[in-house]
Amino acid sequence: MESVTQFSGKVVPLAATDIDTDQIIPARFLKTIEKLGLAKNLFNDWRYLPDGSPNPEFIINQPRAQGGSILLAGDNFGCGSSREHAPWALMGHGFQAVISTSFADIFRNNCLKNGLLPIIVDVGTHQELFALADANDDLQLSVDLVRQVLVLPDGREVEFPVDEFSKKCIVEGGDQLSYIQLKMDAVVAYELASPNALNTI
Repeated sequence: MESVTQFSGKVVPLAATDIDTDQIIPARFLKTIEKLGLAKNLFNDWRYLPDGSPNPEFIINQPRAQGGSILLAGDNFGCGSSREHAPWALMGHGFQAVISTSFADIFRNNCLKNGLLPIIVDVGTHQELFALADANDDLQLSVDLVRQVLVLPDGREVEFPVDEFSKKCIVEGGDQLSYIQLKMDAVVAYELASPNALNTI
């Protein structure tokens, strides 16, 4: 996983609320454990018409969304069943962050484990961001993960929460497994000191 400290990007507004993981990546595309290739099925049932052609009404297919890396979503984003494929598909499409007023806990944790930043903002800021996106097809926002702030076009900063361990992993470009691997000397020493230590250590 690449280290992430600061980034800026174009906003893609998707105002629908209660977008569940089956809408983000439908269950029929979960037959793989590979991350590559999932992006083409992101929001599949909204993104494509019955004949398989792109739906011109869906935001992802519109010119204003091209190159967008920050998804501005409605409340309760990522609800429904657990699947890491949802953040994989979002990241594969190029998103680095999703902004909402709330996220389903499992989805939020899956995002953080994979380096996709779920940014929670208050209702007032959320409404303001949608208004700005409606007025400007090329709305840009900046994110400073180290300081945990979202920087609006006028320079105003909005703080957002991130637990310290997830923040450390994303900033350092690691994950839970790599963190444990860095502590292996201590793990082995502890196990050897235990009266029930395995002979295989």
